Amino acid sequence: MENESEILKERHKKIEFWRNRNIDPYGERFLPKDSIGDLIARFEEGKKARVAGRIMAVRLHGKSVFADLRDETGKLQLYTKLDDLGKDRFDEFCMLDVGDIVGTEGAVFKSRTGEITLKIESFRILSKILQVLPEKWHGLKDVEIRYRRRYLDLIVNQEVKSVFHLRSQIIKGIRSFLDERGFIEVETPMMQAIPGGARAKPFKTFHEALSVDLYLRVAPELYLKRLLVGGFEKVYEINRNFRNEGLSVRHNPEFTMLELYQSFGDLRDMIEITEEMITTLIGRVCGTETLLYGDWSIDFRRPWKKIGFYDALKDKTGMDWRCGDIRAEAKKLGLAVDAKTEEADVLNLLFDTYVEPDLVHPTFITDYPLCMSPLAKQKAGDNQVADRFELFIAKLEVANAFSELNDPIEQRKRLEEQRRMIGEHKELDEDFLLALQYGMPPAGGLGIGIDRLIMLLTHQRAIRDVLLFPQMRPEK
Repeated sequence: MENESEILKERHKKIEFWRNRNIDPYGERFLPKDSIGDLIARFEEGKKARVAGRIMAVRLHGKSVFADLRDETGKLQLYTKLDDLGKDRFDEFCMLDVGDIVGTEGAVFKSRTGEITLKIESFRILSKILQVLPEKWHGLKDVEIRYRRRYLDLIVNQEVKSVFHLRSQIIKGIRSFLDERGFIEVETPMMQAIPGGARAKPFKTFHEALSVDLYLRVAPELYLKRLLVGGFEKVYEINRNFRNEGLSVRHNPEFTMLELYQSFGDLRDMIEITEEMITTLIGRVCGTETLLYGDWSIDFRRPWKKIGFYDALKDKTGMDWRCGDIRAEAKKLGLAVDAKTEEADVLNLLFDTYVEPDLVHPTFITDYPLCMSPLAKQKAGDNQVADRFELFIAKLEVANAFSELNDPIEQRKRLEEQRRMIGEHKELDEDFLLALQYGMPPAGGLGIGIDRLIMLLTHQRAIRDVLLFPQMRPEK
């Protein structure tokens, strides 16, 4: 195989070739009038067409040449011959490389093999490739490069590009679903003086003009609730959140969430919205109520299973975790806890170990311990649990919802207790607590992890496969 450095030298010579002919190899404006997808779907013999894209293959046959041109919508065969273009233009076309971007005009026809083809009448080079496109794209090393150089991944792997087209359609579908139900989309600050709405480590920055520390938001919750106080009744935000935590197949430090709030509702309304929204999206994407994901065939027929947090733990461990020394009992099971481990962390570890691994079909885990839910209302008649659910599908936590706590006195008490238990200085959001004193209506709130939902709908097993530019560890 030709040495890559020799190929690069040859590419530079080709740039000079074009310039010596007074042709800019990084050409001018060329607006296509047609997309390749439309030309193929609505084929009309002899139709004049003007398309642009990237050359993905070149096949020379003496005095004729075939090439494959790809745009965002599909691939089209190009054809021309010496007699049609004339010697100079034919020689120029033969100088094109795989990866060059060109604009072409001509008429479409079907070749002897039945392939839809554009017979070139004129063409223009729009961008000359200098590097060499990869021919094969597999293996652990290349998988790493795929994420770091996503632009290459998108050029050579059309199935990857289709995932991100589908991602865009899914997010549009979410907006359409909520807009049709009277929700309005809002925007809240991404830089906050006090990071609130979730227990997570924030990213810290500094505002030079104001001379203050600011934090990238970990959640938009407290600002969206301020809007309920102000009289907005149905709001949502498709937001970017930032959490200064680890990387895994399920976690990226920058991720997309849907958060919505509905005044005068509660958890029951959030269950209804969650089921209806996700089944609507699955119907549009898959055309069925069953989703194939990995080795599982996941049944989304409603209503979905509901089981209480403590009930689920008891089913798996045979123990009642509402009472007794749960730290000591968890330690007997071999879990890494000690006397300083918070009760909420013990319960969370128990759940992650014994319950979550079996949650394949859509399951609402309800009645979360109150100590794990400082922003949720207590469930009526039970002072140990919150009116809250988390939705699990394919062993992934996909959604989290509350009947929102709107009692300002109780909310202050809960946040102060959380700060005491954490054992570190965490400033309370006094403005949020003041807003509650002006009266926030009873409400239901829901958060859905957009990236994880898209993982399910596009059959991807790692969150990096649904993010165009995932965060990567530094190259060694």
